[in-house]
Amino acid sequence: MYDVNVPYIRSRLACLPELAQALSAATVSWSGSLTEGLAQERALHLAAEIATDVGHALIDGFIMRDASSYEDIIDIIAEEGVISEPVAVSLRTLVLLRKTLVQEYDLWPRRELHPLTAELPRVLMGFSDQVDAYLSKELVFPGNKP
Repeated sequence: MYDVNVPYIRSRLACLPELAQALSAATVSWSGSLTEGLAQERALHLAAEIATDVGHALIDGFIMRDASSYEDIIDIIAEEGVISEPVAVSLRTLVLLRKTLVQEYDLWPRRELHPLTAELPRVLMGFSDQVDAYLSKELVFPGNKP
């Protein structure tokens, strides 16, 4: 039997609608201000963390192969059928930004709208829906609903 931390996964996924809203707003009203740049930077960082946290929890809970990197987390959950390849492509791009956002933040171009910002609201909500569908499919048995 699997030991999947569904509350942990769902609590992280619950953050995605606000991130999607913030990223959408940034895309629509971008003026290149420092405040907008910092908000975009944080939203991208949180989105990357949520994708990898959720992916890692799925890998651990469903006893999938061990991940060797952040990108590999996305590869594994795509290979296992948790997420579609189009969502995986965008999430791979997102997690590749993580190192710069976390370690090389002095190099981040804060006054530029990152191309992924416009795409991510749709991707994040798709990710959330696909993870929920996977959990429902894999964990439903008599007496248990995730």
